[in-house]
Amino acid sequence: MKLLHIDSSVRANSISRRLTAQFIEVWKRNHAGGDVIYRDLATTVIPPVTDDWAATFADPATLTPVQKAYLSISDELTAELLAADTIVIGSPMYNYSISAPLKAWLDQIVRMGKTFGISAGTPVGLLGDKRAMVITTRGGVYGPDSPTAALDFQEPYLRAILSFIGLSDLTFLHVERQMKPEAAIDFATAVAQINELAK
Repeated sequence: MKLLHIDSSVRANSISRRLTAQFIEVWKRNHAGGDVIYRDLATTVIPPVTDDWAATFADPATLTPVQKAYLSISDELTAELLAADTIVIGSPMYNYSISAPLKAWLDQIVRMGKTFGISAGTPVGLLGDKRAMVITTRGGVYGPDSPTAALDFQEPYLRAILSFIGLSDLTFLHVERQMKPEAAIDFATAVAQINELAK
């Protein structure tokens, strides 16, 4: 059993990092001998998608040394994802959306022939045998019945792109009000939920 642990906050002592660490601690207790692959996106240099990205559609045998070097981090990140049975992503909300490091990671792991394919002209996700959990942290409240629900560009995007690569067994845990007086209450509630979810 392998778990891929991804932190995407640019803050070293962030709430999302504390919560993913809690998940890993409980998961390790429940999976003796399980392996954890850790990826800190804030300290990983991820290149932007450029014209060189076209190399992902080429025959690997024809790639130039420059193309291979460009794709090396994408290959590494994608291999980590493919090796995992469970994926846990810590995602703080920045300006109603996700962090830049997380977006950069997603751009690198959406790979034709590796995480999605084409069948009868339609994209098909290839990671349907995996379980994924996204722990989000938010300063306010963005649930479906809240006045600010329309400003949530975090879950809809993550749900769409992760589903695109086949992660249908997908759970979101939203830890809200982290910039409000109720922060400690919501954090404690999230820890209790994590203790149940990390199985």
